Amino acid sequence: MALIVHLRTVTDLRGKGDRIAKVAFRGLSFYTRVLENCEDEARFNESFRWPIASNVDGNEMLEIQVFNYSKVFTNRLIGTFRMVLQKVVEEGQLEVSDTLIDDNNSAIRTCVSIEIKYQAMDGTVGAWNDNEFLDDSNRSENDGAFQFETDSLLSGHSQGSGVSPGRSHQSLQSAERSFRKTGKGVFSAMKLGKIRPPKEDHKGKDEPAILETEDLDRKAMRLGGGLDPDTISLASVTAVTTNVSNKRSKPDIKMEPSAGRPMDYQVSITIIEARQLVGLNMDPVVCVEIGDEKKYTSMKESTNCPYYNEYFVFDFHVPPDVMFDKIIKLSVIHSKNLLRSGTLVGTFKLDVGTVYSQQEHQFYHKWAILSDPDDITAGVKGYLKCDIAVVGKGDNIKTPHKANETDEDDIEGNLLLPEGVPSERQWARFYVKIYRAEGLPKMNTSLMANVKKAFIGENKDLVDPYVQVLFAGQKGKTSVQKSSYEPIWNEQIIFTEMFPPLCKRMKIQIRDSDKVNDVAIGTHFIDLRKIANDGDKGFLPTLGPAWVNMYGSTRNYTLMDEHQDLNEGLGEGVSFRARLLISIAVEILDTTSTEIMNSTDVQTEGIQNISENVTGKIEEFFLFGAFLEATMIDRKIGDKPITFEVTIGNYGNQIDGVNKPAMHKKKKEGGESDEEESELIQNSSEDETEDDGDMVSVSSTPPMKPVITDRNYFHLPYFEKKPCTYIKSWWQDQRRRLYNANIMDKIADKLEEGLNDVQEIIKTEKAYPERRLRGVLEELGSGCSRFVTLADKDQNQAGRTRLDRERLKFCMRELENMSQQAKTIRSQVKKNTVKDKLKLVQNFLQKLRFLAEEPQHSIPEVFIWMISNNKRIAYARIPSKDILYSIVDEEMGKECGKVKTVFLKLPGKKGFGPAGWTVQAKMEIYLWLGLNKQRKDFLSGLPNGFEENKALKGPGLQSFPPISLTYTMKQIFQLRVHMYQARSLFAADSSGLSDPFARVFFSTHSQCTEVLNETLCPTWDQLLVFDHVELYGEASELRDDPPIIVIEIYDQDTVGKAEFIGRTFAKPITKMSDEHYGPPRFPPQLEYYQIYRGNCTAGDLLAAFELLQIGPGGKAELPPIDVPTDSEKGPILPVPMGVRPVLSKYRIEVLFWGLRDLKRVNLAQVDRPRVDIECAGKGVQSAVIQNYKKNPNFSTLVKWFEVDLPENELLHPPLNIRVVDCRAFGRYTLVGSHAVGSLRKFIYRAPDRNANNWATAAKLMNGYMALTNGGPYSRHTGEIVVNMEPEPPVKKMETVVKLDATSDAVVKVDVSEEDKEKEKKKKKKKGGEEIEEEEPDESMLDWWSKYFASIETLKEQLRAQEAAAAEAEEKEDMEIAAEGADVKPDESPMKGTKGKEKGKEKTKAPKEDKKKKNQMTEVMDKKNKQKIDELQVYNKELENEYDNFEDWLHTFNLYRGKIGDDDDSVTEDERIVGRYKGSLCVYKMPLPEDVTKEASFDPNFGMFQGIPNNDPVNVLVRVYVVRATDLHPADINGKADPYVVIKLGKTEIKDKENYISKQLNPVFGKSFDIEATFPMESMLTVAVFDWDLVGTDDLIGETKIDLENRYYSKHRATCGISQSYAIHGYNAWRDPMKPTQILTKLCKEAKVDGPHFGPGGRVKVANRVFLGPTEIEDENGLKKQTDEHLALTVLHHWEEIPHACYKLVPEHVETRPLLNPDKPGIEQGRIEMWVDMFPMDMPAPGPAIDISPRKPKNYELRVIIWNTDEVILEDDAFMTGEKMSDIYVRGWLKGQQEDKQDTDVHYHSLTGEGNFNWRFIFPFDYLVAEEKIVISKKESMFSWDETEYKIPARLTLQVWDADHFSADDFLGAIELDLNRFPRGAKTAKQCSIDMVVNEQELPTVSIFKQKRVKGWWPFVARNENDEMELTGKVEAELHLLTAEEAEKSPAGLARNEPDPLEKPNRPNTSLSWMMNPLRFAWILIWRNYKWPCLGFLALLMFLLFIGLFIYSLPGVFSEKMVDAGR
Repeated sequence: MALIVHLRTVTDLRGKGDRIAKVAFRGLSFYTRVLENCEDEARFNESFRWPIASNVDGNEMLEIQVFNYSKVFTNRLIGTFRMVLQKVVEEGQLEVSDTLIDDNNSAIRTCVSIEIKYQAMDGTVGAWNDNEFLDDSNRSENDGAFQFETDSLLSGHSQGSGVSPGRSHQSLQSAERSFRKTGKGVFSAMKLGKIRPPKEDHKGKDEPAILETEDLDRKAMRLGGGLDPDTISLASVTAVTTNVSNKRSKPDIKMEPSAGRPMDYQVSITIIEARQLVGLNMDPVVCVEIGDEKKYTSMKESTNCPYYNEYFVFDFHVPPDVMFDKIIKLSVIHSKNLLRSGTLVGTFKLDVGTVYSQQEHQFYHKWAILSDPDDITAGVKGYLKCDIAVVGKGDNIKTPHKANETDEDDIEGNLLLPEGVPSERQWARFYVKIYRAEGLPKMNTSLMANVKKAFIGENKDLVDPYVQVLFAGQKGKTSVQKSSYEPIWNEQIIFTEMFPPLCKRMKIQIRDSDKVNDVAIGTHFIDLRKIANDGDKGFLPTLGPAWVNMYGSTRNYTLMDEHQDLNEGLGEGVSFRARLLISIAVEILDTTSTEIMNSTDVQTEGIQNISENVTGKIEEFFLFGAFLEATMIDRKIGDKPITFEVTIGNYGNQIDGVNKPAMHKKKKEGGESDEEESELIQNSSEDETEDDGDMVSVSSTPPMKPVITDRNYFHLPYFEKKPCTYIKSWWQDQRRRLYNANIMDKIADKLEEGLNDVQEIIKTEKAYPERRLRGVLEELGSGCSRFVTLADKDQNQAGRTRLDRERLKFCMRELENMSQQAKTIRSQVKKNTVKDKLKLVQNFLQKLRFLAEEPQHSIPEVFIWMISNNKRIAYARIPSKDILYSIVDEEMGKECGKVKTVFLKLPGKKGFGPAGWTVQAKMEIYLWLGLNKQRKDFLSGLPNGFEENKALKGPGLQSFPPISLTYTMKQIFQLRVHMYQARSLFAADSSGLSDPFARVFFSTHSQCTEVLNETLCPTWDQLLVFDHVELYGEASELRDDPPIIVIEIYDQDTVGKAEFIGRTFAKPITKMSDEHYGPPRFPPQLEYYQIYRGNCTAGDLLAAFELLQIGPGGKAELPPIDVPTDSEKGPILPVPMGVRPVLSKYRIEVLFWGLRDLKRVNLAQVDRPRVDIECAGKGVQSAVIQNYKKNPNFSTLVKWFEVDLPENELLHPPLNIRVVDCRAFGRYTLVGSHAVGSLRKFIYRAPDRNANNWATAAKLMNGYMALTNGGPYSRHTGEIVVNMEPEPPVKKMETVVKLDATSDAVVKVDVSEEDKEKEKKKKKKKGGEEIEEEEPDESMLDWWSKYFASIETLKEQLRAQEAAAAEAEEKEDMEIAAEGADVKPDESPMKGTKGKEKGKEKTKAPKEDKKKKNQMTEVMDKKNKQKIDELQVYNKELENEYDNFEDWLHTFNLYRGKIGDDDDSVTEDERIVGRYKGSLCVYKMPLPEDVTKEASFDPNFGMFQGIPNNDPVNVLVRVYVVRATDLHPADINGKADPYVVIKLGKTEIKDKENYISKQLNPVFGKSFDIEATFPMESMLTVAVFDWDLVGTDDLIGETKIDLENRYYSKHRATCGISQSYAIHGYNAWRDPMKPTQILTKLCKEAKVDGPHFGPGGRVKVANRVFLGPTEIEDENGLKKQTDEHLALTVLHHWEEIPHACYKLVPEHVETRPLLNPDKPGIEQGRIEMWVDMFPMDMPAPGPAIDISPRKPKNYELRVIIWNTDEVILEDDAFMTGEKMSDIYVRGWLKGQQEDKQDTDVHYHSLTGEGNFNWRFIFPFDYLVAEEKIVISKKESMFSWDETEYKIPARLTLQVWDADHFSADDFLGAIELDLNRFPRGAKTAKQCSIDMVVNEQELPTVSIFKQKRVKGWWPFVARNENDEMELTGKVEAELHLLTAEEAEKSPAGLARNEPDPLEKPNRPNTSLSWMMNPLRFAWILIWRNYKWPCLGFLALLMFLLFIGLFIYSLPGVFSEKMVDAGR
């Protein structure tokens, strides 16, 4: 199962040099060690082993390359040897000697000699079962290396040089006999010629990179298969250099746990509005709930779409994990008041973590979908528009600009959902199944146990556990299992929540039920992102059945557990608590199904038990630990004996540990299965299994008394005897999970190391970072490919869950994809793209780290505890996967079988802050964890040269592990530590400085440097020599991998203990006694080591370390110490000559300008300060400022001093600036100090005179200008023409970004002017008779017009940038995908997750894209129509845009005071005691002559030529404050009453009387003039205060501006240059100097030729010619000639003028964050403002611009309700049940519900028709620019004054049914946005519900443009199924008038005078029955019973006729008879 290659020698080499060889097989390469100073023969004698998982094919190849090694340059290839392994496969063993070939394929003299062995199990190699590595006694005698290896490892006698699998190992002499089978030349025929690399490996693109390198380098690059220079890893400059022998692993330098530490967070939520709320005539309130805090908005009456715009802030001080799990819940409640809680309409939930993970930590203007948790079938209950932002300390939130928000919101396109979450989320059930738990701790004290035993009579388990699950703000519990340490629940908890949920984590907790107080036993969090995948081939969340391990406080129970927080999941657990068997499944619900329960309440129900082997087969594991060193034990612990305890789960635990699990015993009794037996290989000793069964675990080291190392630390005197521990434990065999995680971890570690290298190369400006990056990508690609081949094993292993299978598929897909992308990116890495590609590769690293985290646990983590005096002092926690053994090297844990340096930490909160930074103990520990049956290899990684000591002696005990090791091999060394200097150390004293010294620890030795007083950048220049250092182990191993050195920096205090500053690690360069002391390794080079204090960096150490072996000849043979002769240090040795840097003479010139804002020192004011500058022991002092109050500037401006500095700029020492106050009697007091860490930005580099390429630049510019302006211009050579003509004669092209409906690609289309016209016409037709927007009238425009136009431009720019970025990213993705798949970009399939994300955009409906297209063309049209001059709106501070205005004058903050240790204590700003203004210039002596010989060179000013005078100057400062946004609420009502306070020097302006009531986004619109004198008054403070009626006003936030730097800056930040020049109107020029004067002055100052104004609108400055207009209009419209436009054009392009190079500040508004000292680091809002400054000795400027807020315009809206139709009939007629309605219409303007107006009632409408002729009149104040109605009203009767609201202009009309005795019934409503509402239908028939539903697609009108509109509009309401339905139609007429117009033509309300409306002609149907009962009866009966009535009448007539007939018949008869008788 392995291929072993033993590389013996390489002979016939040419010349003398260092050699290295590379042996490669199956893509895995090993390098030999470097052999130094070889002549003709290189004896490597090293073996390499490849564990293989599949048979070696006869056609596979082995490749060996030999190089000349170079430490600095690339290694040079000598020759290559390749052979096919056919013969090896047949014979198994071979010895070969043959010549190498060069890269031209010709043989060379150099010859290589190798031995190869191929070992396969029975000739077949299947899936690895790992059982085969127990000793096989059936092997042949001469099995060489393996016989040797096994015997030595499992025997009790001394071990020599063992062979470790997968490692490079030496001296296989004992195995040589078995290799000699064949002679030289056998394989000559099989040697391969040069392999042609695939084409893509050297595309033409890479040629430049090749040309830069030397010849051999180039050949190696072309070879492709050769040693590509890109794969060479440059020596890392980070703390610990790369391992060589792999027997030691890297320690982690960051000590302090950060998880449980509380931090400041602020959650700000703006509830803007709600739409489409379900319900009739609601009074909605929004409740905002975070955790337990609730806040409510105000209530809005009678509306389904309320507008709030209310801002809420929640402050928290909690650990991040707690914060991010908090649930934000937004609920809309209907009619809540004091008496009733109201009914819930709908809610929306998400966790804080989801918000924080968004870009800029916020959702901005997004719509939350509301759903009803009690009725999940109901669907969407409405939408809530809000902003949510989460700010942590130090986070800056960039708020998108909030001005002029249009309300054409596309709700569906702006939902409040993270990217990638589908807009239509479904309801789902989350089933959390809880089966059972194991290993719970005893939760009661022994005292309590005895009390209970006395009462109950039996000692039961004293824990009553239950499981609690928290998810999405809901809580579910299992039943309580009384008195059980191994409870079985078999219950499931069911949550019903939207899917995908917006809550990332599920919290599962085992709790102990108690009468008084339930406590947590352990907590586990499940991250849903890790157990699901939302990709195309993704899977729903699933987990288990799997065990999860829980960690928390120590298991010894006390009534008051100080680490209880750990059990709650806060912070890192310090002990195993329990493990819980759970599974999770998710089922998406079909809400249409009738069987579904509507409620989302949590349910708990029983489930069936699952079998024990579901989670995997139980295996016996073996954990071995050897303690090689225990040093740096904190002396506070005391000198009592110390013992170390190792535990895994509960195994090894001294308190309540277990030996064997019950289930394991059962299994043993039943006997093992046949399958198991067949897998096992017979043991080398027959009785080993039985002996093993009796093996008792040893989990603790014997107690040992510590010995003093120095005043801080003890150490344990282990010397040659090293104690060991071993534990047997039984766990389910789920190693595959850990193996896969290990492979990915290793790929990620290698990638991280490579990326650090690349960053270091870029940072230190070394050559070829692109090569290293290519190498990193190659390694990444091969590593990912390797994962794909290795991971897909053990597919049918027992206990594999669905998540295992899905995760494996997912990881394999991702890594395969990553491998492809890495190859593609590699080919794109060029010198100029390194940084961009580096960012891309960083994403790979994050993804790998995420994938490597295994959500399903298996073996618990290992804990090492230090116990002294029966107290648990400190611990280390080691993940079991890191020490897990595998026969495949990649799968093995990175710490397995290696010596690991472990620093023990204090548990829980004790580990926070300073206590956590001190090392409790430093351990050198060796750990090995694996299956017991694999354990023959467990000692192979230990440093060689030891004997094993067993617990018992006797036959058959060979296999017992040792209880200690005795080292027989000991080497003596001398360690030389060259401590040169440190920089940027932590300030540990109240003076703001430290008195640092360094303490160096190596093994059990410790030494200190001298203490240097009062510095943060000590140069110790000291050599520390450690004599007679004893190290145990083999010499060669110690050479390659020596132990680490720990360096701790302390601050010496006169009283008390030295204070810890920071710590770093280093590895020494080792020289053996037989090696030569010389280049390239010696003397060692100084390197920077990062110093850490907890998790924070605390400076850098510049040092070198060498470890020299003392040979038999003693110290005399050691190289001498070459100390400088002029040393004055006495007994302290300085750093020797070869190590210290080479120095050159430099001059440092210092510009002393002045000191500012100096605070008091010891309560006394600073009066006579002086600045001392020091660098490398030399320095200069400024002149003393005689009276700081009167003038804080220096009288002498420039001084200089000469100093010897290292030639290597990276080694330059820091420069220290100190300010002292010169007091009486010669006393000096330190005021503050500043350390300039890097002098690089102050180094002067003479300009390269040869590189004056203006002519070429001119040609380029000419070409460019010709392109843009449409034609060439003829001019003198070298002139560059910049054309600023407003309208060039060429056809204008404008680029429009169109979104293609069919794809998500962004296509750029050039649209010419004619096309635009056509487009306009088309749009006009489509939109009906849209009125053309008129040109803005100059007189109508003001400053605000300019401001709003600028903000629109800013938004467009941001949108364009986003589109461009998306386009570039997409293009790159397409390229990557195309190259990866070898297809053309336009037909490439999208690859990778980005592709998937982009793909999601495609699912948007085409209509949405059309809409976007329309919007964009609208924007373009707008731009064409309106031409308003604009200003620059910066959404940041002006300083950020112009590099703090430090173009020549720098500001250095002076610090005093100790840096705070805790997050809550002193902040950086609080330590600032003042500022020093000045500058530095560093240059090598002597200066080039041409610099000093320049005409105006003044030697007094040195390099600071042309700086202004620093005498006091009087300035008029004009501060404009525009507005503030998102202020932090200061009052209980969640609002503030802000006003502005301006402070400058002693002047303070409070604008208190103009406070703005109850407003968090106030518009101030004010300007303030202050006269100031610089430098005394140069710091401007603009603060916003909250006005309070009672008590003092509170500061909301403030911002500070250094006016002096602005004033003197070459960017000319005194008065911004406007876009165009005008002498009147809204854009009038406001600088007292005209553009021509400014230009002349600037040319003079910059010594630039010009300006020369010529005819035809031309001006020449230097070699540039500018063209522009020359006419200007005055107030009367008369045109005059002027050069001002031309001058202004030059000023706009000033940065392009040679020698000028500074961009001038344009007219602008800057946005500055407001900060409050009480809440450091968290923004309290932002303020928009700008500052103008005018020197008082110049002409006075004109009056300030009027920026007072626009007053809203008074309008009157007249709404005539003419008729209604088809209104639904609500009532049943009395007696008859006839459907009818008593209709009336109600209307109001949004926000003015209390002023609602009703028509009269149209009674008994039987058809839904109503006639009204009724006029509503709504007066309102309106801001045209913001499209908002302004309402001022008192919030309540208790309010002091009115509050101003800005609300969208919306008219609401409702139709109601009037009832006499009950409340009126709401029938329907329509809301019309007066700025854009659908045009009314001409007739009632044409009016339909589409006018509301498809509003976006219909043409819209604005009442502000149309003024009068008449038509039919639909009334709508929602039915029971929550669908919109038509409930009526209204004919209305809207007429808008200004207040003046309304006054001229007044109209009466209703039908009143003036201008009365005629009474409606209502049909008779509407008459009341009381007024006309007959008519009513007629209508009532006749209408309904017409035919029955007619029938009844006919029958009546007939009956009457018959009656009359019968009645008259006797008379007629009698008459007849009488007549007859006559």
